[in-house]
Amino acid sequence: MKKYYWLFITIFLLASCEEDVKFNTPAFQGLKDNVFWRAQNYSAQAKASGGVYVSGGLGTNTVTLKLPSLGPKTYVLGVDNLTAASYSDRFAIDKPEFTTGTNKGSGQVIITEFDAEKRTISGTFKFTAVNTNTEDLENPSVTFTEGVFYKIPYNPVVTSGN
Repeated sequence: MKKYYWLFITIFLLASCEEDVKFNTPAFQGLKDNVFWRAQNYSAQAKASGGVYVSGGLGTNTVTLKLPSLGPKTYVLGVDNLTAASYSDRFAIDKPEFTTGTNKGSGQVIITEFDAEKRTISGTFKFTAVNTNTEDLENPSVTFTEGVFYKIPYNPVVTSGN
């Protein structure tokens, strides 16, 4: 009887193993102040004013990466306003907005791949953006680390505005 019991347990264990693989393509995610953050929606779009905006949103939160070109290279943040990163919460009561810019914040965005045929863009990012409201001493900055955007759909249509 014990042999049947162990045989039953072994068969049950082997039969219950399955591979539950989930693919995260495309993806826009990172660690926001050391807490995992993954966008539910994302896009990359050319702008009439020049450059490209790669953005990801989770609920009312939005991360936007502003880059001067699509070329695979490292873009340094906190040097000028042509290359910038921002984080905002559209519906918060005090509407905090964090950004990098000329001598403001720091970080980098690395475009690792731009596929013109499939219209996708991939890369990594990390940044520390400062609060645009200098009187908000409770939230002086926000930090994103280990950020990745992978095969984000790119819209080459040039639109008006920012």
